[in-house]
Amino acid sequence: DFPPPPRRLGAPAPTRVGAGGAPARAALDAQDLSSADIEVDAANDGEDLSIHLEANAGDSFSVNKIEATKGIDNDGNRITVNPRYDLNTEEADVVVAYASGDTEVEVTASRDAQSVKISQQIDDENRVSPTLASSGDISVEWERKVGDGSVTTTVTPNDSIDVEWKDADWTANINMPIDGTEITGANVGI
Repeated sequence: DFPPPPRRLGAPAPTRVGAGGAPARAALDAQDLSSADIEVDAANDGEDLSIHLEANAGDSFSVNKIEATKGIDNDGNRITVNPRYDLNTEEADVVVAYASGDTEVEVTASRDAQSVKISQQIDDENRVSPTLASSGDISVEWERKVGDGSVTTTVTPNDSIDVEWKDADWTANINMPIDGTEITGANVGI
């Protein structure tokens, strides 16, 4: 018996654009070669600008998602602006981030929802990041570096406790739904 052929095939196709690169990746379903999922990343390092595009090709070509990221360095601080648009759902948002020393502030805003995340690097091993959303939701994330990996725990009241443990080549995820102060189950993935 032979194992079934792979369901998806992919191949990178890097090229250079100006002072940056434009790696592209196409994924094909081995069972149906009539269409391909395409990702293109273009960067201009000199301008600190990158563009990411996701599309499908087959009988026709259609762009699904597009986003750009512009970085600005200012007196030891860093500002990034990242507008994103999903052409299928017609949803757009922008992520604006500011980093200075051990503190980062990230604002994500769409027409319907906004959030702000403030990250503080406590020491070399610990980072704490509360997030407040316009819906009234709040969450707190704690990342602890452990050896070559990290453990990140996110608590979202009346929703879940999520733990992600990254260690070299593997990642383990634990999701524990909560209702008030009770854990109502556990989902584990490696």
